[in-house]
Parts: sequence; C-alpha cells; structure tokens
Amino acid sequence: MTMIFGVPLPALLGQLLIGLINGSFYALLSLGLAVIFGLLRVINFAHGAQYMLGAFVAYLLLQHTGLGFWPALVVAPLAVAAVSAVIERTMLSRLYDLDHLYGLLFTFGLALILEGTFRYYYGAAGQPYATPPLLAGGTNLGFMFLPNYRGFVVVASLAVCLGTWLLIEKTKLGAYLRAATEKPQLVQAFGVNVPLLLTLTYALGAGLAALAGVLAAPIYQVSPLMGSNLIIIVFAVVVIGGMGSILGAIVSGYLLGILEGLTKVYYPEASNIVVFVIMAIVLLARPAGLFGKEA
Repeated sequence: MTMIFGVPLPALLGQLLIGLINGSFYALLSLGLAVIFGLLRVINFAHGAQYMLGAFVAYLLLQHTGLGFWPALVVAPLAVAAVSAVIERTMLSRLYDLDHLYGLLFTFGLALILEGTFRYYYGAAGQPYATPPLLAGGTNLGFMFLPNYRGFVVVASLAVCLGTWLLIEKTKLGAYLRAATEKPQLVQAFGVNVPLLLTLTYALGAGLAALAGVLAAPIYQVSPLMGSNLIIIVFAVVVIGGMGSILGAIVSGYLLGILEGLTKVYYPEASNIVVFVIMAIVLLARPAGLFGKEA
C-alpha cells in the first residue's frame, strides 16, 4: 500500500476530501460575510443563524409540502434572502450611521432569537435530510471512492463563489454596490436607489448563507445549533482572508478546510485549533489579512 509520510494514501485522500468539503462551506459562508462587511460595514453575527435557517426551510418544505432538494435549493435561499431584506430595511438600516458595535450586537441578538425559536420547537437534536436520489451512491476514481453528493457540493460551491466574485468585481451592478458604500450621495445623484442596493447586498449575503445550509442538510443533520457551531470558524476564515475581501474569503475558506483535513491526519489533537492558530499568526504578521487592504 502506498504511504505518504507514514499515512496510507486512501486515508490521506479521504481526509483531504473531508477538508475540501468543509472548505466549501467555509468559503460559501465567509463569502457571504465578506460581501456584507465589505459593502455595508456590518459584522453580521446572524450569518450562522441564516445558514441554519436555509437548512430548516429545506427540511420544512420537504416535510410539509413534499418539495424535494432541487426546488429547495432555489426556494430556501430566496426565502431567507427575502426575510433578511425586510429585517435590513426595517431595523438594521437604522444602525448604519452608528458604531459597528451596534450592528454586531443587533445581529448577535437576532441570531439568539432564531436559534432559540428553533430549539424550542425542534430541540437540540438534529433532523435527517435525505441525499437527492440523483446524487446517491459514489464513483470509483481508482485511487479513492468519491461520494457523488459530496463531489457535487464542492463543484457547486466553486461555481457560486466564482459567480459571486464576478458579480461584485466585474459587473456594472457590482461597481454600483461598491460605489454606494463609499460615496452614497454621489451615486444617488446619478439616480441610483442606494437604500435598495444596500438591501439587496444584505439579502445576497444572507442568501449565500442559506444556500450553504441547504447544501449542508444531506451531509450534516439539520439542527438549530448547526450555525453556532460553525460561525466562529467562519469569522476566523474571514479575518485570515481580510475583512471585506471577496477573493480572500474564497481562497482562505478552501485552503483552511484542506489544512484542517491534513491536520486531522498528521496531528489530530490540533485539528480543532489550527484555524485559530493561523488567524493569530496572520494578525501578528499582517493585521489586515492575507488579501485585505491596509488602513
């Protein structure tokens, strides 16, 4: 059997796959956080709850309407984005002119309300969500066995991350969004509805979190705690990549997921803290993050 630094190749590849899958969720979630912070300057602590909400909307659609995974992959993110847009317009927008701490406290409180509500009705135990039949089973690659659904998650995450980056960085709408956060009066003078742009930005970030939740539902159980268990790691990923950096969030998410997987192979005891160790090192060497701009 082929050994890589004392570890059997199949075991190493299996952990790399797990790391890549985790990295896919880190990238999607940190991307949503980076979009919201980069364009709205809001530290969205409700992001984990929106991720959980996406998974629960998919679960409830299946239980009460029979709507399967593929329709839920579209409906759930749109539903969470719509609810988040209402919250942004009626409550969060009132905090933009205040210190960032107020936005953080508001979204933290919102996360506690959502998590507490779902814990009250569904308890802390997870609810199963079946893998879509089209992606059941796996594919033998010769050197490893790849579960079809997990391969789909990696590809879908890459596609969404790339599409979002292109939208923000390479389109006219993205240029308006960036300009609206820096010179809102100037943009409004050209007839652009700046409040609507800001609402759409927050809805986009929340929708990305909900999409990650739907993708996660067949892999992890649907639980009220699924967001709170992940959000601290995702914040660390965003800090490492650079607060507000779209590219930094994507690259750091995948790389840290893979590094976490490798750590589980060679030094399992450190796998739960490796992301935070790297965050501390990056903050000491480059406080703005790997892809962030120095103030």
